[in-house]
Amino acid sequence: MNTLRTPTDRFFLFIKGIVMGAANKIPGVSGGIVALVAGFYEELIYSLQKLNFKALRLLLAGRFKSFYTYVNGPFLSWLFSGIIVSYFSVSLLLDYLLQIAEGYVWGAFFGMILASLYFIYFQVKKWTLGVKATALLGLGLGLVLSFTDPIPENSHLGFVFFCGIISVSGMALPGLSGSYLLLLLGNYTLLLVDAVNALYFSLGDVLQGDFSFIQDPTRMRLLLIMGCFAIGSVVGLILFSNVLAYVLKKYHDHTIGGILGFIAGALGSVWPFKEKIFYRTEYGELVYNKLGKLKIQKYELYLPDFSEHATWLTFFFVLLGIGIVTILELYGSTKKQG
Repeated sequence: MNTLRTPTDRFFLFIKGIVMGAANKIPGVSGGIVALVAGFYEELIYSLQKLNFKALRLLLAGRFKSFYTYVNGPFLSWLFSGIIVSYFSVSLLLDYLLQIAEGYVWGAFFGMILASLYFIYFQVKKWTLGVKATALLGLGLGLVLSFTDPIPENSHLGFVFFCGIISVSGMALPGLSGSYLLLLLGNYTLLLVDAVNALYFSLGDVLQGDFSFIQDPTRMRLLLIMGCFAIGSVVGLILFSNVLAYVLKKYHDHTIGGILGFIAGALGSVWPFKEKIFYRTEYGELVYNKLGKLKIQKYELYLPDFSEHATWLTFFFVLLGIGIVTILELYGSTKKQG
């Protein structure tokens, strides 16, 4: 399977990896949507499926070239390079933008999901009664998750490992946002903000020859959490990819129909017109996490006020999101026809 015939192909795959990594970081948005609408979702799943016992045997035997070829190494290398760059650059930018212009960011991703609904619909070859039923089931699950309140933060390593498995579901299953599930599980800020930033700053310190962070118990605890979370993510990615490869092969239309319904049901989680509700004590005081950040309890949705300039600007970003996904889809379609 060789889809990287030219440097341009590799460049665009790297860019898609950056977009995919950024999407994985946003609650309610699935990185798998990027893979699906950009035309490389099935290649991603079948490449990840190759991370099995045969690949492990090749690796342990020192047959690195055979291992690299077997797991479709060129494809995975360029894609995950983009995802890693995104986690330590674009994702940090998104964290900042969510603080200063949250509504506009949600608007852009709301538009991206709306556009993905349109394109994913046409990937179902035949809408049988069974496919429609699967879509309705997905819709119901999406609605349940959209209006479920999150639980308190939990830093127990066993739970963190479980969160790692859950977090990559959005990469393997379009429409199922792993970061949104982490939000529901109460560990979004701990794992995708605090732990990632702790790793980023620690790597920066190491490059400067500064190892003083080793004496910082909070930093070391976050690094331990990050390591446990990363191991869980790898396990989850291999698990989900192998299950989905089988399901897509045997029940393609049912799977895509269920994904479509789930995306539609989960739209409420990225509705751009909403207000943060923070945790408070019984005395009304705001609750902060151990790093001094306010803990979000839930979002309260409201209807847009069309007399406000910000409302129209938000709709502009919705259209921008639609445009981004449309461009990715058109490029993916061109690749398939080529």
